[in-house]
Amino acid sequence: MQLINQTWDLLKKEILLEWRSKYAFNGVLLYIVSTVFITYISFSLSGGFGTSDGYKITWNVLFWIIMLFAAVNAITKSFAQENKGRLLYYYSIASPQAIILSKTIYNILLMTLLSILALIIYQIFFTNSLGDPLFYFIAVLLGSISFSTVFTMISAIASKAANNGTLMAILSFPVIIPVILLLIRISKYAMDGLERSASYGSIGALCALNIMVIAASLILFPFLWRD
Repeated sequence: MQLINQTWDLLKKEILLEWRSKYAFNGVLLYIVSTVFITYISFSLSGGFGTSDGYKITWNVLFWIIMLFAAVNAITKSFAQENKGRLLYYYSIASPQAIILSKTIYNILLMTLLSILALIIYQIFFTNSLGDPLFYFIAVLLGSISFSTVFTMISAIASKAANNGTLMAILSFPVIIPVILLLIRISKYAMDGLERSASYGSIGALCALNIMVIAASLILFPFLWRD
């Protein structure tokens, strides 16, 4: 019960700080809009995406590439922007599990909102008919959760290093590649309107990966916190 209360209080703090400054939200939203617009101009000048099947594949892969880098920009600063005084204060009032959980939940909420807005903006510039819009939306939500859990954990580890940007890239690569591959497969099936049961195996693998990342965060973060 104490863990839940601490997590809730820290989560409210994160949301309140973001609501006052809107630094992360506005910055990443600007990145998404500008990237989609530049991509639209580039493909328009080169004749578009090509054939119908090629259009769908390129449309899907490009969307996840944009969301991947948006997640990196939004989440990597989770711990890097915290000064030592604030971290010391957290150490005195909350458990490390509550801190990592609050950061993870906050990043999930932030990425979910940004992903929904990104999908709307992306659809405006690159019109595409989805075979199963609801299932594609579920895939986007799964992507938001996956990016948040992975990058929050890695951001916590990298924040303890001097060159945290390089370390984060090295640590995230072997974890995020299978996540991206699973998300592309699930969303492609949704675009083609295939039976949802065809994606259940990939969804199960993605959920299992998220559970393992969260469990690893709860186990490893207390040791990082003491350091």
